[in-house]
This record gives sequence, C-alpha cells and structure tokens, in this order.
Amino acid sequence: MFSALLSACRRGAVRGAAATLVSGLVVAGVLTAGAGTAAAADATAQNQSGATATMGGLKTYGAAVIHDDSGDLEVSAGLFEMSVDGGGTLQTYCVDLHNPTQQDAKYHETPWSGTSLGVNKDAGRIRWILQNSYPQVNDLAALAAKAGVGGGLTEQDAAAGTQVAIWRYSDAADVDAVDPQAEKLADYLHKSARDLAEPRASLTLDPAAVSGRPGGLLGPVTVRTDADSVTVTPPADAETSGVRIVGKDGKTLTSAKSGAELFFDVPEDAAAGSAELTVQASTTVPVGRAFASESRSQTQILAGSSESTVSATASATWADQGAITALSAAKNCAGGGVDVTATNEGDAAFTFELLGVEHSIPAGESQTVTIPLQEDQAYDFTITGPGGLDKRFTGVLDCQTQGAETGDAVQTLSEPSPMTVGGASATNLAETGSSSATPVIAGTAIALVVIGGAALVLVRKKKTPTQD
Repeated sequence: MFSALLSACRRGAVRGAAATLVSGLVVAGVLTAGAGTAAAADATAQNQSGATATMGGLKTYGAAVIHDDSGDLEVSAGLFEMSVDGGGTLQTYCVDLHNPTQQDAKYHETPWSGTSLGVNKDAGRIRWILQNSYPQVNDLAALAAKAGVGGGLTEQDAAAGTQVAIWRYSDAADVDAVDPQAEKLADYLHKSARDLAEPRASLTLDPAAVSGRPGGLLGPVTVRTDADSVTVTPPADAETSGVRIVGKDGKTLTSAKSGAELFFDVPEDAAAGSAELTVQASTTVPVGRAFASESRSQTQILAGSSESTVSATASATWADQGAITALSAAKNCAGGGVDVTATNEGDAAFTFELLGVEHSIPAGESQTVTIPLQEDQAYDFTITGPGGLDKRFTGVLDCQTQGAETGDAVQTLSEPSPMTVGGASATNLAETGSSSATPVIAGTAIALVVIGGAALVLVRKKKTPTQD
C-alpha cells in the first residue's frame, strides 16, 4: 500500500453533492441501489473497443501544491498503474484533477471526444508532454539536461514534474511541484509543448453495428489496429444459428489484419434476430489514448503500455421486412450528451420517441440523435425494435474539469487516511490521500456508483403487424 498526502483528484464537495442530488432526482423510482450496479454490468457502456483495465494505484510520484483563492493544497502527483484485462500493464497520468480515483475501478480506452479532452484546445499539447517526458523518455540524465535541471532527476521528480505540466493544460490549474528539480521540468514541458493530433485507437471495428436482410452478407465491418493481426470470434450461438463471420470471398475467417473487411453471413431462412462478433489482439496502446471509467473514477491519459490485450465488438441485426436497424452510441462532450446513431436498412421507417420527441428514420437512411445530459449525470436507456432489437446503454457523462467550474472550496490538510467506496477493498486513490472532506466525497461516490441513471426507454412504435 502506498502513502499519500491529500485527495487532489477529487471533484469539489459542493459540486459533488449537487450532482448527486440531481442524479437522485432523475432516477427516483427507476432502479434500486442494489439493482443499479448489477444491471449496469449487463448493459453496454457505449461501443467499447481497445483496452479495458483495472486501476491499481499511484506508483511513482512526488509532491505538488495547488494554488487557489481558498488557499494552497499539497497533493501527490505522478504515475498511476493499471492492469489490462487479458494481460498487460498501463501507466497513466491524471487529466481530471479534482475528481476522485477509485482503486479497482474499471477503465475503458476512450476517444478524446468522450472525455474532457474533447473540448480542451490544449489536449494535443498534453500528448506532446507525454511523448517527450517520463516514462517515454527514461534516460533521466538526458531529460534533465534538456530541461536545464542541473541537479538531475529522480523517477519521482520526473513523474511529479510531468504530472504538474499536464495539470496546467488539462485543468487550467495553478500548480507547482514542491521539489525544485521537478518544478523546473514542469516549466520546461509546459513552455515547450506543441499541438499534436489525437492518437488512433489500439483496436476498433468500423462501424460497430450493421443491419440488413438474411440470405446475404451484412457489412462490411473494417478492422483498424496497429497489431500484426487479430483473432476473430464468431457469435456465441453460431453453431445453432448458422451465422458465420466471413471475408468478401465468403470464406470463414478466424483471423484478420488491419484494413480487413468482415461480414456476417446470415442464412436465408434465419428468423429475425441479431448477433455479435469479437476481435482480439495483443499490441501496445498508443501514448495519449484516454481512459475513462463508468463509475465516476477520474479520467486518465496513457503514458506507457506493455504488450497488452485489446478487443472490439460489432453487432448485426436482420429481418425479412420492416425496419431493420443498427444501433451504436458514443459520448459527445462537445454536444453535451450521448449520440445514438441508428441506421435503417429495411423497407419501412424506424420510429421512436426520445425525451418526448418523436424521431423517424426513413428506410435506407441513417440518423444521429443526441441525448442531452447534465455534467456528472448517470444515464441508462434502452432502444427496442423488430427482430428482437434490444440495445441498452449506460454510463456517466464526465466532460468537465475544475478549470471550467466555480464554487469549489480547497482545504489545506495533511493527514492521509483511506476512503472506502463499495467495500473494504475499494480504497480511494485520489492519491493524494484523503481529508476531513472524505465522508462527503465517499457519500457522493457511493451514490454515483449505485445510481443506474435515468431510464429513457426509446421504443419503436408499431406501424403494422409485419414490423413487429
């Protein structure tokens, strides 16, 4: 177990309590506390692709001081470590300074657009810092010389200085490293940073959902990855349903390379239904990829990766007639909500109601509907339709950082103590420890974990018996 100074990566108690109240009002009478967590495990948190990892803790760090109108707050600053599902290790820095980080929280590789980085004009500068500092640059003598640090750098100095420089761009924070060497590195990185583009995902399937009629090939779904190849896993019920995953030539595929086009080969006599394929590979995750948690554990950005297991899924829906709809969803921080994209390959319109507004997608067309959400709002909605279509999406909108907020009071405390969320083993990592604000933070985190979100059920309206 590591020691820590104070919980720096926490949302302000004032805003946290308000967010909990809003979420509680939204979901009242929809999900019980016990059902919320269990149900979320069976739901889709957008269209996950890439690496999935579990938070371990803050492993290499030093001290920093956040300056605020309320006073100075001393915190720990440095590298977190996460374990990848299926094998591998990730090193990350924090890009959401005032939010709590929960040990054992599950994280998913996420596009910048689904995090605060998507609305941050300096996100590319953060990637430059990651590529030009520790641990990507592990020759500390060379790094110290480039930064003009005469006394040299320890790993702790390098990690703290790098984190401080990142916070200045990710959270617009007025923050300094305590150690003079670390502070000099932070100043060098902050002043030298240049804008870089967002890195590509480690593995994706594009699009994540397709639809059409049985008796043909549904797709294509294109593999995109830096891995040498991916393994292809067919639908779980492939033997009974007869659905195969094939290439353009109709031959069954068990592996594929980046750029390969995959198709669902659905038997002509197949009843209306759906299926899902999975691809998996082993590769290093590109530096600068964002990692977000659906349990309101603070957003991270990748600083280093071992060879790690990555995966992606895609689904297909088919029917003989009526609306035949492919559904996918993604967080849209710039739009302030979740984008749900529906593509209709059928011969009738797909009509559904969303937040009291009716939407109709004509046959052969695609439409994206944005579900507006408040910051920190949990959501849980389901779209149903013909052919057994039943797609559920859950998550929490987390798009802002402290730099975009007001009303957060910073306290200066020094005694660390663990905070438990969801059980004795779930220790708070905000690393940075804890404070007398811990009960408020813990209450907020628990409420957010167990709340399933507003159940927005988007149900396709029946037009004729053949469309059911």
